[in-house]
Amino acid sequence: MSCLAVADDTRSAAPLSPPLGGEGSVQKEAKGAKPLYADASRPVPPTGGLADLAVSALIAEAELSPKPGLVDARGPGAHADVELGHFLASARALRPTFASLEAAARGRAPSQTLREDLAAIGRAGEAAMFAVTGGVNTHRGAIFALGLLVAAAAIRPGASADEIRATAGEIARFPDRAAPPLDLNGARACRRYGVAGARGEAAAGFPHAQAALDMLQTRRAQGASETVARLDALLAVMTSLDDTCLLHRGGRLALRVTRLGARAVIAAGGATTPAGMAALRSLDRRLLALNASPGGAADMLAAALFLDALDRASWEA
Repeated sequence: MSCLAVADDTRSAAPLSPPLGGEGSVQKEAKGAKPLYADASRPVPPTGGLADLAVSALIAEAELSPKPGLVDARGPGAHADVELGHFLASARALRPTFASLEAAARGRAPSQTLREDLAAIGRAGEAAMFAVTGGVNTHRGAIFALGLLVAAAAIRPGASADEIRATAGEIARFPDRAAPPLDLNGARACRRYGVAGARGEAAAGFPHAQAALDMLQTRRAQGASETVARLDALLAVMTSLDDTCLLHRGGRLALRVTRLGARAVIAAGGATTPAGMAALRSLDRRLLALNASPGGAADMLAAALFLDALDRASWEA
């Protein structure tokens, strides 16, 4: 097992910006009607801009290292069937999905019809994900979470993170009546342990994405490197999220170990201090021993990185 280390060099973890060049590059939005809920004081994202930010957020989350129990640049974490390359290929393959979600939501308000249109696009995105990963689930939860946030940002261009989260929650509270009757791991964990899961988090407006965003911005203000700020943002989510990935793989023990371990890291000063890194290494070892991985927390970090990048984006007029 390789040792955990955090580099103070922030070059590999710079604040997100849209990918440039190629088919995925941001295109200028065609002239047309003013988008619904637009804030005239802030620039409107060009067509495809939100999709670019979503993909960049997924890549940034995947490459962030060291993440306790999770796939990162060091290795597969608690997973035997997936590695970093799967996550990077999956993220890039999902750009058309996010672009379709963005396009489907522009000019519309939250509604039953919109919810089901978005869900259909999301299911097609899952198929694209499985096609590039050989059937491995890398981003199902992220498609759901980021897909709702992309749609909400398309509905409310220029809105604040709070407003985007609230709009995403409004969409999520409509049922997906066309959802196939799949008995997925997360759904089983919700029933067994009585937790709300990804759907509950979304319906509540992604409060754990906000918790990650708050920690990210706090650590930056304190002068931490971007890597440290993102690691501590992930840990902030891990302290309280009812992560169904953990519950599925390791039950309540894994969830308790994760929460207490993350709290210990933060109490020791976070990933910026030697004591905090020692606590992070200890948590990583325990999660690997339990074969447990906080995938739900990783999804919330990606959501926070998307919201942060959206707030910082400077769109070309």
